[in-house]
Amino acid sequence: MEQHLERSFAGRPIRIETGRMARQAAGSAVVQYGDTMILAAVTVSDKQSHLPFFPLTVEFREKTYAAGKFPGGFIKREGRLSDDEILACRLIDRAVRPLFPKGFTNEVQVFLYVVSADQENDADVIGLTAASLALSLSTVPWNGPVAAVRVGRVDGQWILNPTFEQLELSDIDLVVAGSAKSINMVEGGALELSEEEMVEALEFAQDGLAELVALEQEIIDGASVSKLEWTASEPPDGLDARVRQVLGDRVAETLNVPEKSEREQGLAALKRSVIDELAEEFPDNIRDVTAVIEEIEYTTMRAQVLDKGERVDGRDLDTVRPISCEAGILPRAHGSALFTRGQTQALVSTTLGSVRDEQRIDNIDVAQETSKSFMLHYNFPPFSTGEVRPIRGVSRREIGHGVLAERALQALLPSYEAFPYTIRIVSEILESNGSSSMATVCGGSLALMDAGVPIKAPCAGVAMGLIKEGDRVAVLTDILGTEDHLGDMDFKVAGTQDGITSIQMDIKIEGLDLKILRDAMQQAKRARLHILAEMAKTMPEPRSTLSRYAPRIITIQVRPDKIGDIIGPKGKIIRGIQEQTGAQINVDDTGVVTISAIDGAAGERARDMIAAIVQEPEVGKIYEGVVKSTTAFGAFVEILPGTEGLLHISELQHGRTERTEDVVKKGETVRVKLLEMDSRGKMRLSRKALLEKE
Repeated sequence: MEQHLERSFAGRPIRIETGRMARQAAGSAVVQYGDTMILAAVTVSDKQSHLPFFPLTVEFREKTYAAGKFPGGFIKREGRLSDDEILACRLIDRAVRPLFPKGFTNEVQVFLYVVSADQENDADVIGLTAASLALSLSTVPWNGPVAAVRVGRVDGQWILNPTFEQLELSDIDLVVAGSAKSINMVEGGALELSEEEMVEALEFAQDGLAELVALEQEIIDGASVSKLEWTASEPPDGLDARVRQVLGDRVAETLNVPEKSEREQGLAALKRSVIDELAEEFPDNIRDVTAVIEEIEYTTMRAQVLDKGERVDGRDLDTVRPISCEAGILPRAHGSALFTRGQTQALVSTTLGSVRDEQRIDNIDVAQETSKSFMLHYNFPPFSTGEVRPIRGVSRREIGHGVLAERALQALLPSYEAFPYTIRIVSEILESNGSSSMATVCGGSLALMDAGVPIKAPCAGVAMGLIKEGDRVAVLTDILGTEDHLGDMDFKVAGTQDGITSIQMDIKIEGLDLKILRDAMQQAKRARLHILAEMAKTMPEPRSTLSRYAPRIITIQVRPDKIGDIIGPKGKIIRGIQEQTGAQINVDDTGVVTISAIDGAAGERARDMIAAIVQEPEVGKIYEGVVKSTTAFGAFVEILPGTEGLLHISELQHGRTERTEDVVKKGETVRVKLLEMDSRGKMRLSRKALLEKE
């Protein structure tokens, strides 16, 4: 049945519809906000899978026709996902996944197409609302609806769903997802906002979520939806009791082994021994035996935390694992650091480059191609967790973790005018048991300072966990991988001593109230300050000089009409300067000339050569010029590259001169003084003015 409604939301029109497009999908919806339009379609398999995880796939695709553009590159067809598309996939997945019922294992796919982009409203939050509506209207069992909003703040005023233009002026860019009464996903960055201000932003977002969910509910209430019939697989009678009888107290003992590898090996051996013992008794239910063991792990760890306040590695709820920091360990990198926290370790490097090293970006959100002068790349090899698995390119997780850390550090970089470098950070995760993205933030901050980048303040991050059973709540500082897997929340907070620069929250339950989030942020602040103090023991502030292997960059502002003089015919002049000096030179359309050279003297020489080209003649100034030609009435002298003036025969010397060639000849260098320059730019030079009168 076709339905639609139109309202106003955050000052712009919003239209929600269903039943007109993608009608063979299990559920579909279209959401239009301004002129940005998203189509969401949901499909579901009619069979339960036997995978050890819920097989949900979210695909978010930006169509270039949405903005009236052609795909870039040689092949004029959309190809691999961009980073922005992958981030939108992850954002939507993290918000909808907790709302599927436990035990439901049918494969579900959520497809989202950006079919219109007004280059004013970001499609990611609109896409989550569209996905929620499509799931709610589908045959898939799902405990929605939810929605998403973006929060900004300009001149102290909170803004709901700010435009791209408003975000340029905002000190926060925060995406919040959830239901009418609770929050289940947070992602964003800020310019050192306090914990109190961040909670205020979440409260502001909650009101917007309630309004959007109410709009969705109007459509849902008017639809007749038949949900897929399914039953969670149950183990045979007696299996649960037998597994618990065979296990005894061995799960609790093995879970509390402090060393990760020993703990995992112990649990794996425990599972094998139980399976072997029960194989004859339950030959067709090995998967159910494993599920019961994992359920016992889950309840044992959570009960220990809630009842005793003890964690599997022996820490209390607030303690951060031991921290070790080293800087400058890679001899040829421009900056490097090794950050270790417990069994999580990141080797992070910083590379400085020129404007030519910027990343070019072409997407549907802007009319023209843009560039990016700061990037952070995160790599997570299998050996970091002691695994063997194939490498098939950069994963979505690696891209998401890299952007989270990049956002945390970007807010602290100097302006491009003050530090005109392209900066690339690479984080190689060497060990992982806990948040490697937050280790990347800490290592990235140290590597930037080791490279001599004058960041505003050091930055650190920590991951918080949650165990929640009814009204009983425990917030865990600096969580382990086991606590992430068996817990209810992964809440990452990064920032400086003065405030938050990046935040991300995922949960496995349906939602959290703001009181828990407020407490978690205050606990994270105490941990962050502790980590910053440990980092300061190694490097309290940026180095005063750059690495000798880093390029030296000089910028000059010239008049735009002089750009052609610098470049020369077919690039002859600029190529000649580069060949003579070894420097790299880039000139943009505004007249900013960027000179990059490893050797500082080479950069200075290139600057002097360019300055000579763009130099303006000054009346009364003395020049050394080359005689370009001679005539009966004088000589033409080039006092600046491409700039000639007349040295009249009467100004050659004191007294009468019969022939110009008696005093100067073509090709000679002569010192002259600029006496006069008329409105047409013609110059009168004098050699005589520099000679003593006999």
